[in-house]
Amino acid sequence: MAAGELREFRETGVIDAGRMRAVEENAVALGYPSLLMMESAGRAVADAVLASDPDRILILCGRGNNGGDGMVAARYLQHIGAVDVVYPECGSMTPSAAAQASLLRHCTAALHPVRCATDVKPLGRLFEEADVIVDAMLGTGASGAVREPLATLVAGANASPAPIVAVDIPTPGIRANRILSFHRPKVEGADVADIGIPLDAEIYTGPGDLLLVPARSPGAHKGAGGEVLVIGGGPYQGAPYIAAMGALRAGADIVRIASPAYIPMPDLIYERLEGKVITEEHLATILSLVDRTDVVVCGMGLGKESHDVVLAIAEAAERAVFDADALARPLPAAKRTIYTPHAGEFARMTGREPPADLAARARCVRGARTTGTVLLKGPVDVISDGARVRFNRTGTPAMTVGGTGDLLAGIAGALFCRLPAFEAAGIAAYVNGRAGMRAAEGRGCGMLATDMLDFIPEELFPV
Repeated sequence: MAAGELREFRETGVIDAGRMRAVEENAVALGYPSLLMMESAGRAVADAVLASDPDRILILCGRGNNGGDGMVAARYLQHIGAVDVVYPECGSMTPSAAAQASLLRHCTAALHPVRCATDVKPLGRLFEEADVIVDAMLGTGASGAVREPLATLVAGANASPAPIVAVDIPTPGIRANRILSFHRPKVEGADVADIGIPLDAEIYTGPGDLLLVPARSPGAHKGAGGEVLVIGGGPYQGAPYIAAMGALRAGADIVRIASPAYIPMPDLIYERLEGKVITEEHLATILSLVDRTDVVVCGMGLGKESHDVVLAIAEAAERAVFDADALARPLPAAKRTIYTPHAGEFARMTGREPPADLAARARCVRGARTTGTVLLKGPVDVISDGARVRFNRTGTPAMTVGGTGDLLAGIAGALFCRLPAFEAAGIAAYVNGRAGMRAAEGRGCGMLATDMLDFIPEELFPV
């Protein structure tokens, strides 16, 4: 399907820094280089500055990509009577900003490197005489107090009579008369310049989405990656174990299995449930485990006789992923929930067959009227929380083998320990599909779901 037919699923309004980084990285993966993106942004800044017909322009740059945008703007403005660029010479620049700084040295703009507040004081005339000041010091990735020499640059800009145009987002503490954001606004009230980011970079999952996964702290202790409880098995024994191993490979630190079926796997903690199927007699044991876990993953291999137990688990769980036999009416709902149906399970849980057309399918998932996030599996996965929609096209026909959906539920459970439901579901779909593609390279349609396990961390935690 052409991207234009999915335009309605593009998100609008203010975008946060993490999501914007993901979109930009996805654009790079699609073939839109970061330097070209910076070029488009800087040109948009130059056009905005030229609108006021200035004679003297002062551009304040930082060491990051926001500063690189300002340097591109300076290059496009070099034909103006006077263009002055002030930037910190201390510390290293990002590679893209460094490339722009190198190129700017061959232009007519006057460059003023500063190392400390004292270096800024001789530049007072630039602030007094400027017709417009461009703030390209700190972008969306900045945090904490503004340090020197940028703090003195902020003070100088605030004292100047010139209007200030902030690039993407104002540097903290600066007065901005106009904010020019790229692609989408980063703060309310910003003007927006389209810099040509492909639609697919935003509506499809990609490697940029992995940037949303929180990094493990160097001082992390056991359990920091989350604790997952997998509940299933009985009629079908292997399914919960595949899901549990998927959760471990996706970064969960502790994974327990509550099941009547026992398969000896030393990495998993087995919580025995007597009998052949899970019944209400097991609830006391199960609920005590639910209380101590971060995420419950439930339904794999469960059979159809345990739905009352599933509903009780849902009522007690803070976060849960429901799959397979748990996807029946009445639909279980934890306080926060991910559902991972295939088409038949989606029809069973909602009463609606998902259409074949992708746009119509996405509207159907978005309108499912569940209280959680739905990840509808298919040749193109559709993820929606009832408001947002994301698509995932990783995967291979070899993944029709049994167990790949169980693996997906486990990956989603591990990610749900540390991410919101919508983001966890989208990244899980992407990583599961990529792991399947990697496994199929060597085994084709003889691939097993367990062949995917080793590729999950390679895709999710690239070195």
